[in-house]
Amino acid sequence: MKVKVLSRNPADYIRENKSDIHKLHRNLDPALHPFEAPREYTRALNAVKLERVFAKPFVSSLDGHTDGVNCIARHPRSLSVLLSGSCDGEVRLWSLPRRECLRTLTAHSGFVRGLCVSPSGETFITVGDDKVIKQWSMEQSLDVSLQTTPDPINTIIGKNLYHGIDHHWKDAVFATCGEQVDIWDENRAEPVRSFTWGVDTIHSVKFNPIETHLVASTASDRSIILYDMRGSTPLRKVVMEMRSNTVAWNPLESFIFTAANEDSNLYTYDIRHFNQPVNVHMDHVSAVLDVDYSPTGQEFVSGSFDKTIRIFGRDSGRSREVYHTRRMQRVFCVRFSADSTYVLSGSDETNIRIWKADASQKLGALAPREKAAFSYSAKLKERFQHHPQLQRIRRHRHVPKAVFKAAKEKKIMLASRQRKEENLRQHSKPGSVPRIAERKKHVVAVVE
Repeated sequence: MKVKVLSRNPADYIRENKSDIHKLHRNLDPALHPFEAPREYTRALNAVKLERVFAKPFVSSLDGHTDGVNCIARHPRSLSVLLSGSCDGEVRLWSLPRRECLRTLTAHSGFVRGLCVSPSGETFITVGDDKVIKQWSMEQSLDVSLQTTPDPINTIIGKNLYHGIDHHWKDAVFATCGEQVDIWDENRAEPVRSFTWGVDTIHSVKFNPIETHLVASTASDRSIILYDMRGSTPLRKVVMEMRSNTVAWNPLESFIFTAANEDSNLYTYDIRHFNQPVNVHMDHVSAVLDVDYSPTGQEFVSGSFDKTIRIFGRDSGRSREVYHTRRMQRVFCVRFSADSTYVLSGSDETNIRIWKADASQKLGALAPREKAAFSYSAKLKERFQHHPQLQRIRRHRHVPKAVFKAAKEKKIMLASRQRKEENLRQHSKPGSVPRIAERKKHVVAVVE
């Protein structure tokens, strides 16, 4: 007699965790799921709502400075080390995982105007209001076993006041700015090259991370100036309607940089076409004081006089995220962490704050089912991203009352200006009042 026995593999219907609920079988035949799109839309809507519910971007603060934090710099070889300079001349080295200060250095009398770290991470250089450039050993400064405060390994007494500094991405070369842009060799006490272009004060200077001989600076005559370190004269400059405070180069596109302007906007330029910006990034309601690109090159973060931090997409005219706290004052400096996971900000009320770049991201290890759930939610949100209801929920943010009122007033002023221009056009001779694109309005002149 022949007997047939049913045989089932428990792995097919029991989850990996024995105490967990049983696996639910699903027939993937689309004919059996006529309402798949509406169900997935509902899931996408719930995923976007949960994203806003769990959006808790603030991680921690580094408290220790006794005056406003004027500049910060990240270590090029270590994720855990941060350097900060304050308005009382103090430089502090921080351990980010432990959230404590490792070393305090009395570097300058007056503001610490600039701070940069060499590509090897062995030294860092500071400039201040006392017209002095100091080079410090990173190893000695991080050595907590040393009881005495280490002295600078090199000191250069300059002739002018320095407003900023930046280090070359590969060589032992750094640049300072003040009355002029000076290129220095770390082994020499005099600048190897100086650039001037009839400007009173140059406020910031930045090396290009890819074409490392290119340097950009912002000046008091509302201009952004480009230099080639190998030449003897500046290359070109663009003059804008209002002054730019600083610039940040895109780490993946050597010809793209973004300028933080006093008119509350940020302008992304292509150095091959200086007659107009590639994009205008609006949302701040006061002067933008600092900007920094993510190492991925897809986003940048900005800090403003309006006491908020905003994160913009590289091609987006509006910010995707805004961060603020009740205590935070004017944001002088912002930086992305080297792994693009965190944003660091230094502000006027002596605090350095650590924020998540993705506000609703869960920190720590994820179980396989959590990873799958997050991946599925991300795909759903991407699929239905253009639906108005999802856009409204993703875009909605609560901001301080002062920022909300200023944004409302700014919107009314802009609409009034546009209405006046349109009325003038309608009551004038055809063609006498041309339409000017928003990107062309802010450039005054391009000088070669």
